[in-house]
Amino acid sequence: MALNCGIVGLPNVGKSTIFSAVTSAPAEAANYPFCTIDPNVGIVSVPDERLDRIVSLIPPAKVVPATVEFVDIAGLVKGASQGEGLGNRFLASIREVGVIAHVVRCFDNPDIIHVSNRIDPAGDIETINIELALADLETVEKRYDKLVRMSRVDKEQQKENAFVIPVLERLREALGDGRAARSVITDEDEVKALYDLHLITMKPVIYVCNVDEDSISGENEYVSTVRSIAEKEGAEVVVICGKIESEIAALDSDEEKHEFLEAVGLEESGLNNLIRSAYRTLGLRTFFTAGSDEDRAWTFHEGDKAPRCAGIIHTDFEKGFIRAEVYNCEDLFTYGSEVKVKEAGKLRLEGKDYVVQDGDIMHFRFNV
Repeated sequence: MALNCGIVGLPNVGKSTIFSAVTSAPAEAANYPFCTIDPNVGIVSVPDERLDRIVSLIPPAKVVPATVEFVDIAGLVKGASQGEGLGNRFLASIREVGVIAHVVRCFDNPDIIHVSNRIDPAGDIETINIELALADLETVEKRYDKLVRMSRVDKEQQKENAFVIPVLERLREALGDGRAARSVITDEDEVKALYDLHLITMKPVIYVCNVDEDSISGENEYVSTVRSIAEKEGAEVVVICGKIESEIAALDSDEEKHEFLEAVGLEESGLNNLIRSAYRTLGLRTFFTAGSDEDRAWTFHEGDKAPRCAGIIHTDFEKGFIRAEVYNCEDLFTYGSEVKVKEAGKLRLEGKDYVVQDGDIMHFRFNV
């Protein structure tokens, strides 16, 4: 899976505004469709209060947070799978991301044009999902036709395709009905067999409800509609007011941002929730290294073992891995210092088979 999150949706739902606020990097935003042609890319820090607490207990010369990449992809419209609205270019960009943040307009404002001239979150979601499904259907049909032809002339190939062809048949039916591939392909072996198709609708989705200032602290009927759809799909929902978030992003200091959040009744930026949600949905987790030189958050895939995580720091660490000194950041927060963590017997020596846990603080021993 690619380690990035693509922001998609219909034109004028607030994608570029949200992207600019997330990355604090200006993306062109205007009150007309297709103002974004080529995807904008931004690298953002993952908000993690654990790193802040580690820094307070193990003060370093340098602090490095974990990061995740966001891609602002231009608005899709009905007919995108047939090339409408520069659809082919946009769909190609979506194939390259690991998770989709689907921005849905959940506010009324007659001054901001809606591509369909009505506010209908369920209809908007359906439009995007159908176009993505139709794009995948074309991919699946090409592969299906190819395998069927090969099976007719090659008996060995027929045996190899005996597993894949029925899966493709199920996919054709689902995608033709506008259903996502992930709704019918859940078996691990089937997922592996279809990996090289890079199906868009196999990617996990986060629904981002873009609301107005009046709804930022609560629910409105549009958000409730999106939550209902997301619940059926097993998807996460993040509520954001793009206008407020862009105003926060424009402030210079953390103190000003904190005061602004208090003034509008928020504990933290909604974008922080989006960043963490994207990171989590990508299957990413964090381990830490801490010392006087640097406190750092390192990104790893859930399930990775100690040598692979050592290799994230440097390939020599993985090649010459001996063992890892490990304790969890919660132990540090409980006891207040590494010395007391050791005295409490919470520091462990782990070998090559250790599965690294989110929040571990690690020191690797290696020899090359």
